[in-house]
Amino acid sequence: MGWFLRAVCAALCALWIMPALGLAKHAGITRHYKFNIKMQNVTRLCQTKSIVTVNGQFPGPRIIAREGDRLLIKVVNQVQYNVTIHWHGIRQLRSGWADGPAYITQCPIQTGQAYVYNFTITGQRGTLFWHAHISWLRVTVYGPIVILPRRHSSYPFPQPFKEAPILFGEWWKADTETIINQAMQTGGAPNISDAYTINGLPGPSYNCSAKDTFKLKVKPGKTYLLRLINAALNDELFFSIANHTLTVVETDAVYVKPFKTHIVLITPGQTTNVLLKAKSKVPKSNFAMAARPYATGPASFDNTTTIGILEYEKSSSSSKNSQNLQLLKPALPKFNDSTYALKFSKQIRSLATAKFPAKVPKKVDRQFFFTVGLGILPCSQNQTCSNNNTRAAAGVNNVSFVQPNIALLQAHFFNQSKGVYTTDFPTNPPFKFNYTGTPPKNIMLNSGTKVVVLPFNTSVELVMQDTSILGAESHPLHLHGFNFFVVGMGVGNYDPKKDPANFNLIDPAERNTVGVPAGGWVAIRFLADNPGVWFMHCHLEVHTSWGLKMAWVVNDGKGRKQKLLPPPSDLPKC
Repeated sequence: MGWFLRAVCAALCALWIMPALGLAKHAGITRHYKFNIKMQNVTRLCQTKSIVTVNGQFPGPRIIAREGDRLLIKVVNQVQYNVTIHWHGIRQLRSGWADGPAYITQCPIQTGQAYVYNFTITGQRGTLFWHAHISWLRVTVYGPIVILPRRHSSYPFPQPFKEAPILFGEWWKADTETIINQAMQTGGAPNISDAYTINGLPGPSYNCSAKDTFKLKVKPGKTYLLRLINAALNDELFFSIANHTLTVVETDAVYVKPFKTHIVLITPGQTTNVLLKAKSKVPKSNFAMAARPYATGPASFDNTTTIGILEYEKSSSSSKNSQNLQLLKPALPKFNDSTYALKFSKQIRSLATAKFPAKVPKKVDRQFFFTVGLGILPCSQNQTCSNNNTRAAAGVNNVSFVQPNIALLQAHFFNQSKGVYTTDFPTNPPFKFNYTGTPPKNIMLNSGTKVVVLPFNTSVELVMQDTSILGAESHPLHLHGFNFFVVGMGVGNYDPKKDPANFNLIDPAERNTVGVPAGGWVAIRFLADNPGVWFMHCHLEVHTSWGLKMAWVVNDGKGRKQKLLPPPSDLPKC
């Protein structure tokens, strides 16, 4: 009889458990990470220097999760600098306190202090990355975020044999905090980097760096998913693998219509997943994986090339040593090939399927026209400027953003904005001029901590126009808290009468970072469905330092799930 009761009980228990399992398949798990911010001695280009790292690793540790998972990441600051970490591209729905930009959503974590970033990954899967978001610390404080699809979900492309992160970075021999602080003091441009890196390694084109080369070993005939991440500070990059075709399948953690290319353009802040199909037979050479800058502005830049090596695994019978094989190098575009850059960007389109729809806002509630570019500001008393007492600056709609002393999100949440920020950010440029033609005589910017306030669920159309002031330049603009749809882009001045007729509202690219073309414009749309304060800035760090940034305040909606959650108890204080 006992066995019968046990069997009945087991059957009933199974009935209880099965629905729970059904839920578990869709509910994520909680994953814990600990980030110790610590100094580490690292040698590159024959020189050793002490750099800021996470857990002593450079690049930093990989965060891996599934769509729907909750992440609790405890960051402990053991260095002399103030620190914050941004989870680049994570939507942070109602969890703006975990977004990370210093003085926008939080005060920095001070020396000896800790903060737990607590957020859930909702409706996202793919490659993103995390990086420091204060001063220039992200130069060495960065790492990949890999969001796998939910269990029992697959990629909308053939399952790869293996995956590999490819993080592009930038390396200075000198201390980067000293470099940017000196530049801000003198009002000039900061010194350029000494090398680019692939997964922290410069590769054989630099002095004494042959041993510091990233190598990717592949098996003939297999397909590999490369997760490309541009974590460089100030440079957009062209990337190519000699004699191999890449298939782009995802950008900024959004699946795209697959397309084949030999060259990928990737701006700082962007991620791109590509499929690499290895050749069917072991070739008699190795292949350079090379990246070098796409640079359009008037300033000097680091015109060098970082190289990793693609090697084919030999069968044991093959005796030829891979060290002696010839290294084939790819052809990359000229550093200022803006025609290729625009052509590449226009190839990126959303899947726009029933399973992965492109939810482009069809009606627009608010329209904005922002100029983005460079200018000058008068030097302050404590600066030692050499150039007519003016300093290099950058702005949006002629406003160079001034970083506040307390976080905007706190000021907004507690209704204490007075003296912290004003809500009069201009909807249009203060005066019209031929934006991509001869610049106006007066290139002086205004400065202030100004924001745009949006009611919850406002659909926004924003046109960003590059200017030729101090030289036309491509600007990778990153919006926190949202993905947006790139509905149009072009060269020259935006024409509000003609250009909207050509907007793509069917399958536009969905991104978190977009390059405003050099001497051109880009139009984006997004739905302001995430309450909080959201930073928007150029992802070229030098331009962010100069003030090419602003913020959107999205008010709470009426519903319970349309309101920003209160701040966590361990939120750092200023």
